[in-house]
Amino acid sequence: MSINKTVHVYFMPGMSANSLIFEKIKLSSKYKLHLLEWIDPLKNETLKDYSIRFSKIIIHKNPVLVGVSFGGVLVQEISKIIEVHQTIIISSIKSNKELPNSMKMVKLTKSYKLLPVKWLNDFESLITFVLGPRINRRVELYRKYLSVRDRNYLSWAIKELIEWDQDESMDNVIHIHGTKDMIFPAIYLKNYIPLPNGDHAMILKKADWINKFLEKNLI
Repeated sequence: MSINKTVHVYFMPGMSANSLIFEKIKLSSKYKLHLLEWIDPLKNETLKDYSIRFSKIIIHKNPVLVGVSFGGVLVQEISKIIEVHQTIIISSIKSNKELPNSMKMVKLTKSYKLLPVKWLNDFESLITFVLGPRINRRVELYRKYLSVRDRNYLSWAIKELIEWDQDESMDNVIHIHGTKDMIFPAIYLKNYIPLPNGDHAMILKKADWINKFLEKNLI
């Protein structure tokens, strides 16, 4: 890719989140940022089929894809469908082997099917699941970032994360991860770039570090 050519970078937020989570991401003028939003899944739609449908939103050739948390899972699936220049995931996982044991047990027992509607509609429970228990004291602050709370979407997203069928990590994925992440604890991960003291919401709380990293490592 030519040094003078604009680099198109697509950013995908995490589960239940909107693109406001990228409000602190600031890159130099050679990068054109495109902020993506979740679209409603169709009835019984698989993650692979959703990814095919979603990939049509990405209109530039050989883009850079950046995904946070479950958005990181989605951009990896999209990179199997379209040709991308680079895939970067933040606070995410590269295969189902990196899921924590608690989520592996949920997969084994299929207990995600038993999540009550009340739990899905309870914002404090949702924010604990999506961002981690330490976020609870800042519920009102994070309410603006977690606006995708449709029950059908949440049920679908939880199922597709838990049931993700990627058994081996893809070779070309750059993985940035906080050492204090309580949703995907670093102890379960391999081959990642650690962000010291970063938690699952580090896209907001450690944006300066992430900006410097992206500026240096985006191709």
